[in-house]
Amino acid sequence: MSLLRVAGRPLLASMFVAGGMNSVRNPEGVTPLAEPVVRPLTQRVAVLPDRTEQVVRLSGGVQVAAGVLLGLGRLPRLSALALAATLVPTTVAGHRFWEAEDPGERAQQRIHFLKNLSMLGGLLIAADDTGGAPSWLWRGRHGAREVRRGAGLVRRSVRAAAVPAATIGGIRAKLPV
Repeated sequence: MSLLRVAGRPLLASMFVAGGMNSVRNPEGVTPLAEPVVRPLTQRVAVLPDRTEQVVRLSGGVQVAAGVLLGLGRLPRLSALALAATLVPTTVAGHRFWEAEDPGERAQQRIHFLKNLSMLGGLLIAADDTGGAPSWLWRGRHGAREVRRGAGLVRRSVRAAAVPAATIGGIRAKLPV
């Protein structure tokens, strides 16, 4: 494994573990901010809890679990996708810079919004990173190509053996018994 992956994954995951722990321990602090985003989500996704506080805790729990897995390099692609899925509503709920009246507050929220977009980009790259090993899609295509190549070799071998066999069979048929 690359030294960059060994160092980069825990660095990327650290923010999610810390933020997720905060959401699990103190969901009341972000519940008012999350309310406008959670309500439409709970109406569309039936498996989510009805209370915003519970959804915040659930999101925090996913961030802690996926962050630890990503940091340890266990299931890194799946963990990065899980973190990305929790980061989008968190960003939209927590950093609504377009609603801020104060120019200083608007600038601060815009910075945090863009920071979260940058982290989302890193997570998407991590989700696509195969760790130097070929992806399952590449392996499938490569395996299918090898099977086709093998089938072609068998077909050519059978044809090559069939011509002399047919010739010998024809000669034997003409010989007296």
